[in-house]
Amino acid sequence: MMPPPATIDALLNLAADSPAAVITHLRSDPTLASAQDSHGYSLLHAAASYAHLDLARALVGDFSVSPNITDEDGETALFNAETVEVATVLVELGVDPSIRNEDGQIAAEKLADEDESPAVAVYLRSLGGAGDGAPNGSASTTEAPQSFPPLPNGVHVNVGTMQADEVGGEPDAEFRRRIEELAARGDFEGEEGQRELRSLIEDAVSGIAPDSQGASTRRRLG
Repeated sequence: MMPPPATIDALLNLAADSPAAVITHLRSDPTLASAQDSHGYSLLHAAASYAHLDLARALVGDFSVSPNITDEDGETALFNAETVEVATVLVELGVDPSIRNEDGQIAAEKLADEDESPAVAVYLRSLGGAGDGAPNGSASTTEAPQSFPPLPNGVHVNVGTMQADEVGGEPDAEFRRRIEELAARGDFEGEEGQRELRSLIEDAVSGIAPDSQGASTRRRLG
């Protein structure tokens, strides 16, 4: 007797503990790869939540699932990322960090506000340009100050202003490389990994600080 055909709800439940089995089912019925439940939750959202990176890669690479598939709240899988490693893979797969949910938040803002994944929020901020978009694609008429995610204990930032020609692109690229390397380590979530994350953020902050008592409009961090 043939087993009953799989449903998206069944595959979402299976994804928690058996991502390989989900891929096997999808090879028999690829249409379920992009299916969503009654709340718009997809297998890509589940893969991000459970940190099943092979499943996420298979969904986008093998089954052509849109990396920017959103749920009923307008949230991509990036909103479900709890570690920098997961967020990094999702961005590499094409998830757009500038997409806003129904509340007008990008993933970095929501993750920072909920104070559940501050490291992910810092990583997404390091990508640059993620907070420039306006909800529903409308143009912003005012330039609001940038809001920063919570930093680790002991790190404080005082923000002033900075001349445009004093901003360089390399620090962001270097910061991203270093945080990706740190996220790939097995002890990233442990005490040592978090200590190095704090040190990394402190290095990034101090790297923006002025080398001398230059123009009064230069940003001062401390």
